[in-house]
Amino acid sequence: MTETAQPRGVTVATILRDVSDSGAFDLELLAGQSGLERQITIPHTQKTGLALSGFDAYLRPGRVLVFGTSEVRYLETLTAEDRAVALRRVFSHELPCLLVTGGASPPPETITEADRASVPLLRSRTPTPEAISKLSSILDAHLAARGVVHGVLMDILGLGVLVIGESGIGKSECALDLVVRGHRLVADDVVELRCRAQSFLIGTCPELTRNHMEIRGLGLINVQDLFGVASTRSSKRVELVVQLERWEHGREYDRLGVDDEFYETLGVRTPMIRMPVAPGRNVAILVEVAARNQLLRVRGHHAARKLVTRLNDRLAGRGQDVDLGEDH
Repeated sequence: MTETAQPRGVTVATILRDVSDSGAFDLELLAGQSGLERQITIPHTQKTGLALSGFDAYLRPGRVLVFGTSEVRYLETLTAEDRAVALRRVFSHELPCLLVTGGASPPPETITEADRASVPLLRSRTPTPEAISKLSSILDAHLAARGVVHGVLMDILGLGVLVIGESGIGKSECALDLVVRGHRLVADDVVELRCRAQSFLIGTCPELTRNHMEIRGLGLINVQDLFGVASTRSSKRVELVVQLERWEHGREYDRLGVDDEFYETLGVRTPMIRMPVAPGRNVAILVEVAARNQLLRVRGHHAARKLVTRLNDRLAGRGQDVDLGEDH
């Protein structure tokens, strides 16, 4: 169902360009221009000042190395020769780049050794904690694991609902009905997923097909042109998966909804429900109710479990005064 793509890395040149275009924080290149095509493969930076004193075994390739004020001040206490030796040892670990934060001016040997090793030397006036946070956020967006799923992504009452199922089962028709009911389309047919913070999924639509839907019998339609700008959005966090399945006579279906089921992709587990599709069932209304019910569950209101608990109490004789028609 889902094709995943492992992150290949992002070049230092790309990060420099993105930071410049977005204005997230200031970033300038001091040296090592010949190494701008080096790849950053890990979104988390490393800040290990001990590497300058000889404990450099824990430096990891693919991670940006950060020098704050303390590292720069330590370098200034060394002789020029010792500085060159320490920096040469650090740059031997195939680092993608070195970022100096807080507007500190690194010793001249830093520039010399960065050029020698072709390691980009970057500097920012932004304080270290803020610079690390902003850079990690940018890298996380670039290096997030990605995948593609065949389905429809909707924003229903603020909840991101991914509707999946076999081709021709009615996903797009369901989505169109939901749009008519005032909900918002994110993507139809092809949903691009990316994992953020290793804990949740963000779904988007390919630029080429954005705002469009394919409806059998109608062809391609532009949802935004038909229903206005409020009927679509560009991306949404996936918080519920609804899998549409053809109704099979004699098959047992979940009647209570007590047990939780999950849809797992890109290492993230998302709550899922299986929705049987049969003639006469209004799937759009059922999906909307499923979204409303999920919103209640997130707030701790689980109707099925409450009813089962009350029934068990009654059967065990512990709830003689429990009225099944009363809301507790």
